[in-house]
Amino acid sequence: MVSGSAGSPIAPPRMQTRSVDLRERIEEEIATGLLMPGSRLDEAELAERFGLSRTPVREALIQLTSTGILEMRPRRGAVVPEVPPHRLVEMFEVMAGLEAMCGRLAARRMSDVEHQELLRAHTSCEAAQASQDADAYYHQNELFHHVIYEGSHNSFLAEQASALHKRLRPYRRLQLRVRDRIRTSFAEHQRIVDAIVMGDVDVAGEALRAHVLVQGEKFSDLMASVHRYAAAIQPSPDHHAPSSARPPTTSRRPRRKALGRRRATRPHD
Repeated sequence: MVSGSAGSPIAPPRMQTRSVDLRERIEEEIATGLLMPGSRLDEAELAERFGLSRTPVREALIQLTSTGILEMRPRRGAVVPEVPPHRLVEMFEVMAGLEAMCGRLAARRMSDVEHQELLRAHTSCEAAQASQDADAYYHQNELFHHVIYEGSHNSFLAEQASALHKRLRPYRRLQLRVRDRIRTSFAEHQRIVDAIVMGDVDVAGEALRAHVLVQGEKFSDLMASVHRYAAAIQPSPDHHAPSSARPPTTSRRPRRKALGRRRATRPHD
């Protein structure tokens, strides 16, 4: 284990890759409903399930908790919180507003060097789009948006946009599984890039807002993608999910036995 500049331990590169892979797998299982709200994620069970040591599992859980995708609860550990559909729409509305602000500021403040960085990110998205590789496009798309956040030259805004981007990561990823979404997304990127490079503040802001906002048919498509992907990865009926993936249950004593006990202790007339 090596240490960072502040002396805190940093996982080796291979271990970081494993924790990132596990984090993305857990994100997908949460977004698709395989891991239900209330499910507890146990380090030991996850390590056994994915054939990993406890360290990358712990790193993945820490990352997911820091972004709000998981919650740490007393005596239960990491738990999947509930995100109802209306809450998801609200989060995307805020994300759209933050991205629009970043785009407007980036159109005013980005340097020529930063324009070149944005164009490189856009070209990488184009390569992923041409190969129709949803996972590759997802990662390049994430880099593309972070270039814009940094290009706003407003560190607080960039921090807030990055934090919510991470919180919505599972759902943004699933959006790319909607038919033709990658092609449409890249076309929207082109409009965003053109506006930022040309310094068109209003078009840049509106293009990013529309690119991110989930409403109407786009939200229906997202929900359909969630259900379709969940069905595709749902385990077979004879497969027993690990206890960490099961929602909590409440045990109840049979009513008949309870009544019988009450009769046995009732005094005679």
